[in-house]
Amino acid sequence: MRQIDMTPLYRATVGFDRFADLVDRVLTNDLSAQTGYPPFNIEKTDDDSYRITLAAAGFTEDDLSVEVRENTLVIAAKKADSDQARTYLHRGIAERAFEKRFHLADHVRVEGARLENGILEVALKREIPEALKPRRIEISGPKTLNVKAVEKKRSAA
Repeated sequence: MRQIDMTPLYRATVGFDRFADLVDRVLTNDLSAQTGYPPFNIEKTDDDSYRITLAAAGFTEDDLSVEVRENTLVIAAKKADSDQARTYLHRGIAERAFEKRFHLADHVRVEGARLENGILEVALKREIPEALKPRRIEISGPKTLNVKAVEKKRSAA
């Protein structure tokens, strides 16, 4: 079992506990629980835009669920039970229930989702709040800044 001690990181930094949790989650994730079903792509469509494309053959909009819970995108599907008894000679379309989780970075929101021809597309956008965007500070001359000077008193020697 892989285990990393994050104590030095906690001692030397402030505010990186989410990063440590993310690393711990990735390293302790049970690999046997991860399957390749259904296949998916993650694309960067612009500087701050992303798209998750997931193969959802055999599912309808009613069978699929797309939710965001605490910075985690959860895509799940469950096929409704069919009353119709079918006899398959070959069954290549799985149509089995699944749940995929994608951990979203801060300030990434889901813009929408659409299902077309068995492909589910989920559009994501990173929107950095104005308070966190870099801003330029003008440098002024010595007389234009409104700051009181602190004078040192000279001691008589």
